Amino acid sequence: MYFISGFYKFKKISNIKKNKKVMQAFFINKGIRGSIIISKEGINGTISAKKKTLDDAINKIKKTFTFNNFDSINNSKCNYQPFHRGKIKIKREVVPLGIKIYKRKSKNHINPTKWNKLIRDKNTFILDARKPFEYEVGTFKRSINPNVDNFREFPKYLKNLKKNKTIAMFCTGGIRCEKASVFLKKKGFKNVFQLKGGILNYLNKIKKEKSLWKGECYVFDNRVSIKHGLTPGSFSMCGGCRKPISPKDKKSKKYEEGVSCPN
Repeated sequence: MYFISGFYKFKKISNIKKNKKVMQAFFINKGIRGSIIISKEGINGTISAKKKTLDDAINKIKKTFTFNNFDSINNSKCNYQPFHRGKIKIKREVVPLGIKIYKRKSKNHINPTKWNKLIRDKNTFILDARKPFEYEVGTFKRSINPNVDNFREFPKYLKNLKKNKTIAMFCTGGIRCEKASVFLKKKGFKNVFQLKGGILNYLNKIKKEKSLWKGECYVFDNRVSIKHGLTPGSFSMCGGCRKPISPKDKKSKKYEEGVSCPN
C-alpha cells in the first residue's frame, strides 16, 4: 500500500537552490515519488511512498523549510505507486497568477459541512477554479467554470464578476483558490469564501449520500480520478489527447486505445 500526501505552505522561503538539492538527495535516497514546487512565497506538492518513508519525508520538508504545520494537507492511499518519478522544481510562484502572498488568511475558509449550506443558497455564485477538463470529470451542482486553460488568464474572468456577490470558490486542494481569493479581495470583493482543503478534503469528510458533488475528481497522477473516500476512480488517460476519459468514452466508435477518443 502506498500513501499519498498533497500539501502547501505559504511563507517566505530562502536558500531555495540549496534546499532543493537537500530535498532531491532525500527523494533519491528514500525512493520518494511525486513533485514539489518551491518558490520564494512557499511550497506546493504531492508525494507518495510507503507509510514510514512518507512520514519521514513530511518531517524532512518541515525541518528543511523551517515550519511546524502545512496550511493544508490531504492524505490518501493507493494499492500502487501513483507517480512515475520524483521531481522538485523552482518557480517564481507556487501558482502562477502574477501576485505573491507569504501568509495564508484563513477567515474565509469554509469547512465541508458548512460548505453544503453555503452552496445550497441560490444567491451564492459557485466558482470552479480549475481547468475545463477537470471540470468535465466532476464538479459541484450549479458551479460555473471560467473555461481558461492557463491560470494566469483567470483574473480576466474574475474582473467580470459583481463585487457585491457572495462567491464560493473551490479547487482540488485549495491552493489555486488561495491565490484567486487574494486577487479578488484586492479588487474590492467582500464576500469571497473558499472550500477548506479543497475537493479532496470534501470527498474525504462528506459521505456520498450527503454530498453535493457530482462525478469524480481529477488528480494529477496515475490514479487520474478519485471518488468519495479518496478511493481511485473510473477515469483513465487518453494516449491521443492526454485528457481524462470515462468508461463511456471507451465504448465510443471514436475511441482507439492510445490513438483517439471522443475529445
